[in-house]
Formats: sequence, structure tokens, C-alpha cells
Amino acid sequence: MSLDVDAILKAHYGNGPEALDVLLAHSRCVAEKALSVAHRVAHLEPDLGFIAEAAMLHDIGMIHTWAPGIGCRGEAPYIRHGVIGAEMLLKEGLPGHARVCERHTGAGLTAEEIIDADLPLPHRDLQPETLEEKIICYADKFFSKNPDTLTVEKPMDKVRRLMARYGDNQLKRFDAMASLFD
Repeated sequence: MSLDVDAILKAHYGNGPEALDVLLAHSRCVAEKALSVAHRVAHLEPDLGFIAEAAMLHDIGMIHTWAPGIGCRGEAPYIRHGVIGAEMLLKEGLPGHARVCERHTGAGLTAEEIIDADLPLPHRDLQPETLEEKIICYADKFFSKNPDTLTVEKPMDKVRRLMARYGDNQLKRFDAMASLFD
């Protein structure tokens, strides 16, 4: 069964065309990168159809956050976009896709990191676990939602520097994914 990803996105972004444009451009880049990564690890038998769908939906929750620079005028802090997206996709009957939403922030977050940083997130591990979750999380790090650079892939050294800003554990988890995928 193939999902109508565009219909799902449009149903949730009907009154946010600027945000939808940003989301679509970003998600297409992430999906393309994720599928490229998946082909490099074909021997691990990643689910390509799921990767294509989940990569397009991984940031769906951003519409309910306050990020006016990308057209989002919701009330929640942006850091919550993943858990909000997971709730949205659970209501759509997509639990696997929902897991990607809530587990793609940074290189994943541990309960300890969430608590120590006093993040407004559930106090539980939100780290990618499946191969597909890891591939999408990894691919996402190479693209921003800055409208000026939406489709520009960041070089590995810049991604690593950005990950390092969030601590050694983030960089270690990212490097572990990089060693698996590159």
C-alpha cells in the first residue's frame, strides 16, 4: 500500500502555504538523500517505500510550532515539532512514520539529555532505533529549513560542527550513523 503523502500534508497545512512550501522543499531533499543512503546499504535491506514516505512526513508537526521565519505560527516551541508530528501521524494510523517524527531531532535524544536540558519533551528516550529511522535522521542533518538554503546540502564537516554544538553525545551518535552509511 502506498500512502498519498501529498494529501496528508495538504490536509494539515491547508492554511499555511508558506510553511508547506518550506516543508515540501526540505522533505524532498531529505527523502532524496535518505534514499541515496539506503541504496548504499542495500545489503541491510532497508524499506525504500517506507523511507520515501516517512522522510516526506518527518517534519509534519512544525506547523503547530512558533517558527514564523518558515511560515509556522503555532503556539508550541519548535523543539516539539517531532512529538507533535508523531501525535498527528498516530491519528492518521501511521505508527511507524510517527516514530520517525519523534526520533529524528539531533542524532536522537536520550531521556537524560531531555531532562538535563529541561527540554519540553517527554522524559523518555527519543533516539532512532530502526535502520530506516536512522537513515532519515542522518539524512535530515544535511538540510536546513532556512528559506535561503533549503535545497543546499551541507558538507559533512559543517554537519559535524553543528552536531558538536549540542554536545559530545550528539556528535558520537551522528558519527556512528556516518560510519554505517558513508
